[in-house]
Amino acid sequence: MDVAVRTTERCQFVDITAEVARAVRAAGVQDGLCLVWCPHTTAGITVNENSDPDVPADLLMGLGRVVDARWPFRHGEGNSDAHLKSTLVGCGQTIAVRGGDLRLGTWQAIWFCEFDGPRTRSVEVTVLRA
Repeated sequence: MDVAVRTTERCQFVDITAEVARAVRAAGVQDGLCLVWCPHTTAGITVNENSDPDVPADLLMGLGRVVDARWPFRHGEGNSDAHLKSTLVGCGQTIAVRGGDLRLGTWQAIWFCEFDGPRTRSVEVTVLRA
């Protein structure tokens, strides 16, 4: 199942947990694995805290300090920092499914990480039976 994600900023995190949970329910799998995959080279997927909005803001700030957009990159499109951030974060996550539900921790969420927005993106959700 594809999940559409619309971003409004150059760099932002979008909580896609509810959409992924809907895909798991639609698949009807009680026990298995959920693969959340981002088929874009300037975006990523991570699992992290969703309770405090400062956490995704801090993660974006940290990534911005690790990878400075002003570096003299050679790639001509001007988005090499986004490619590097995508590589650091990764393009996918695998989450256990038990009893038809994602087995996320109390404070965890699945985040789509935009590094070259604003854009309309897609995320692929595949659910496999154990």
